[in-house]
Amino acid sequence: MAKYNPINNDANDQLVIQISKSTSAPANEKLERDPLLPPSNSNSKQTRPQHQQRRLISLDVFRGLTVALMILVDDVGGILPAINHSPWNGLTLADFVMPFFLFIVGVSLALTYKNFPCKVVATRKAILRALNLFLLGIFLQGGFFHGINNLKYGVDIAQIRWMGVLQRIAIAYLVAALCEIWLKGDGHVSSKLSLFRKYRGHWVVALVLTTLYLLLLYGLYVPDWQYEFPVETSSSSPWIFNVTCGVRGSTGPACNAVGMIDRKILGIQHLYRKPIYSRTKQCSINSPDYGPMPLDAPSWCQAPFDPEGLLSSVMATVTCLIGLHFGHLIVHFKDHRDRMLNWIILSSCLIGLGLSLDFVGMHLNKALYSLSYTCLTAGASGVLLAGIYFMVRYISSHLMLKKPFDYSYACKSMLL
Repeated sequence: MAKYNPINNDANDQLVIQISKSTSAPANEKLERDPLLPPSNSNSKQTRPQHQQRRLISLDVFRGLTVALMILVDDVGGILPAINHSPWNGLTLADFVMPFFLFIVGVSLALTYKNFPCKVVATRKAILRALNLFLLGIFLQGGFFHGINNLKYGVDIAQIRWMGVLQRIAIAYLVAALCEIWLKGDGHVSSKLSLFRKYRGHWVVALVLTTLYLLLLYGLYVPDWQYEFPVETSSSSPWIFNVTCGVRGSTGPACNAVGMIDRKILGIQHLYRKPIYSRTKQCSINSPDYGPMPLDAPSWCQAPFDPEGLLSSVMATVTCLIGLHFGHLIVHFKDHRDRMLNWIILSSCLIGLGLSLDFVGMHLNKALYSLSYTCLTAGASGVLLAGIYFMVRYISSHLMLKKPFDYSYACKSMLL
């Protein structure tokens, strides 16, 4: 029978799990060390604190693979457009990078805040970390760097980009951290139902954010709008393009509520000036790569659009909350098979829901961070975490025992 005893560690330990095969071993009996954790040096026990920081290796591997994937798509995406971000609807390899990072943040928060002495102190630290990350994002992506061959420095406040990748992660981190600090129940987890009850506040927040996103995306009326496109080779005034909309619930590049909210709140001059939809067939003869525009290209092809905008960051926060729940399964489930089984079941449901929503018309879209995209990428994150956890658990075990890795034994033991 599965055990759901919580893990009690020092409050300052981060990304830590304590795992043992028996919870009733005698005090003088040495428990088997979990191969998921780095080996400890028995000769240095007197010089190390009793509660030393230890890391969840599988999560570190997941993070490292995500960073490697980010470097791959950044460097190779320009050569192979097929792995670059999708021009609009659809899913490519590059579109998994952002959800993977957000998912990892959620899992990490569950392990970081499993114990904390004071909610006020933890809240202050979370706000300061999010603020530092947000400001760092503005510094790196807001326009302070003008290029290697440009000796200008400083930033144009009139055109600075306020949102970006790090800013989105900061927002998702802050919301998830506050949920973990203030909306966690006090009850003891003894079953799956009690696990849900303990964190029901988190699910309420995720449901509210999803509902708000859907209401705004499909309920807001998008009027006609216009934008200016600078002409660098001419001293004349910039060209002005008019975009005809007058619709409600559109998810196309020109007339969606995500872009309208960013134009109204942030200002069109503060949005990303190289929109991803300029690689669509309507806007590029080399689609899915950048290229010259067709003669009949629509007027919105060169309009600024921020892929990390305000409304799309709402669903990005939901991805972080889903990762938070996967982290809760690590904290409260003692058995490795129970953890992976629940991860696989939840991930399969998310992937199935995402594909179903895409089939009925709510398309996979990274720029809008659609609900189908949220579910599918979060499910893929869970499957990848379970796979890495499995490999680290059993490969490490066989390396410790200096035995060749037996795949049939590993798979059979997981089913017992």
